[in-house]
Amino acid sequence: MEFGIFVQATCLEDRSRNPVEEHAQYLYELALIREADKYGIKYAWVSEHHGLHEYSHMSASESFIPFALAQTQNIHVGAGIWPLNPVTNHPVRLAERAAMCDHLSEGRFEFGTGRGAGSHEIGIFGLDQDTTRANWDEVIWEFKKIWSADSYSHDTALYKTPPCDIFPKPFGGVGTHPPMWLAVGSPPSFVKAGKHGLGALGFGFAFTDNSDMARHVDLYKEGIANCEPVGHYVNNNFMIAQGVVCLPDARDAREAFVNYGSSRLLALMHRYHDTFPRPEGFPEWPIIPPAMTMEQAEMAIEHAGLPVGSPDQVIEALKVYEAAGVDQIGFAIPITAPIDVAREIIRTIGEKVVPHFDKDPIHSTTRYRYGADAEKMVAMRGKHPFPVF
Repeated sequence: MEFGIFVQATCLEDRSRNPVEEHAQYLYELALIREADKYGIKYAWVSEHHGLHEYSHMSASESFIPFALAQTQNIHVGAGIWPLNPVTNHPVRLAERAAMCDHLSEGRFEFGTGRGAGSHEIGIFGLDQDTTRANWDEVIWEFKKIWSADSYSHDTALYKTPPCDIFPKPFGGVGTHPPMWLAVGSPPSFVKAGKHGLGALGFGFAFTDNSDMARHVDLYKEGIANCEPVGHYVNNNFMIAQGVVCLPDARDAREAFVNYGSSRLLALMHRYHDTFPRPEGFPEWPIIPPAMTMEQAEMAIEHAGLPVGSPDQVIEALKVYEAAGVDQIGFAIPITAPIDVAREIIRTIGEKVVPHFDKDPIHSTTRYRYGADAEKMVAMRGKHPFPVF
């Protein structure tokens, strides 16, 4: 089981209207990615959201991602996600961006896709929630064609592209491309990701409990066992985005979970992600639920098996995810944690937790992409010439 870090440039309350604070948040999240790279975290996932005030100011991830890749050595940086709606992200432009990130990082870019996050966001671009599924269903098959064909064209009601040459082709040639993923949050989407041969980008809050999570992982694995892949290879990967707070002292970890988390962030999440189920009794925006007490946090951690505590406690909690078949844990730092606390969480996870679960120095997506040539491709980064597939 591998590990990733999730960033989305959250700027709560007064910080959200302050350009100095907004700038500081981008620098903070770049620092987290560099720290994750330093301590063996294999992936960094960068959201793309539009108009979600406070919740996420990461509107132009296509600019942020290559900047983060340039500051790191080994970590893969992924789009989490780029929506496949031609009115906002034309398929040709997405294919070009993905291939360019692939080249500049020499194979360290991960191509996450999806429909878009809720009615608030897609409404900015005049989209209707009912159309985004059909958009994704059509567009996802086009990338392999764009990346492989000498001449690409498309002519449907969704978009039209006359015959043309599209460059660049992905790093390594036309027989390969960046690993592809789909954001999932409901049973049909888990099945869809599997049947398309895509990695699944899941979210812990979408499950009622661990048995529910295991059932959804099984749905994905059943689908991928009998898939028709949209790309040149299958990316058999189920990622869960879940809060992980790990510090050498269990009490410090629990205090960070309580003091640096934010009930306001949770309220914003349910405000903007209005296609995800709302927990029973959770208030509607603008009502903010009260901050969790230490006693409530202890009960929640115990009841839900949250990975919060000392390294030994977090390892035990994450064994449930491993047993369920989860391939990657994507964690976010508590939203208001000072940088020194954030760095210690990353260091502790990297030094004490990751080695227990992840024994392979090569990324799983690199192995799926290159097969027996995976080690050779990693070893050749920074060297020339490259092999062509």
